[in-house]
Amino acid sequence: MARYNGPVCRLCRREGMKLFLKGSRCYTKKCSFERRQTPPGQHGVRRRKMSDYGTQLREKQKIRRVYQVMERQFRRYFETAESRPGVTGENLLRLLETRLDNVVFRMGFATSRNQARQLVAHGHFAVNGRAVTIPSIQLHEGDRVEVREMSAKTEYFKNVKDALRGTQRPDWLSVDTEKLAGSVSALPRRDQMPAEINEQLVVEYYSR
Repeated sequence: MARYNGPVCRLCRREGMKLFLKGSRCYTKKCSFERRQTPPGQHGVRRRKMSDYGTQLREKQKIRRVYQVMERQFRRYFETAESRPGVTGENLLRLLETRLDNVVFRMGFATSRNQARQLVAHGHFAVNGRAVTIPSIQLHEGDRVEVREMSAKTEYFKNVKDALRGTQRPDWLSVDTEKLAGSVSALPRRDQMPAEINEQLVVEYYSR
């Protein structure tokens, strides 16, 4: 399955909620979801009650689209989460939250995960002093993420430095605004991860 390159606002309408795939635009009145919230397609809203399987599938698709991962990759994340001690659903969300592209987004260096992925792929970030270009790198407690010296001089990151001062970020991350760097203070707990996600439905989907 190829990566989706179509209109991302359709994905928000399909899941019935904002997935914040267009960055800052999603917080304005220009957001397409604000103007039209019905599912895409000519049939519009279906009156038929959704089955348990359909509910589980929709939740799995929603999480995939929020974190922008492909089906096969998402399945591998689930298998890894299942093999680890603890609650499988929480382990899954923790793996997704500690991806490098998501951490860059959460720290405020990008306005969306897609933008964060692009910035990482273009070599603008270093992890623990080493340049990285792989957005899916898994971060651990104590890992340090920083904007590389040459990149910090660009106009984009000069603007980011100003924007960071008013940015809220999760408690499990710490950010040094002046140095354009941050670190994973601790692995996120369930109450520090998105509340609108029901990861138990994903566990039930893969446990059929």
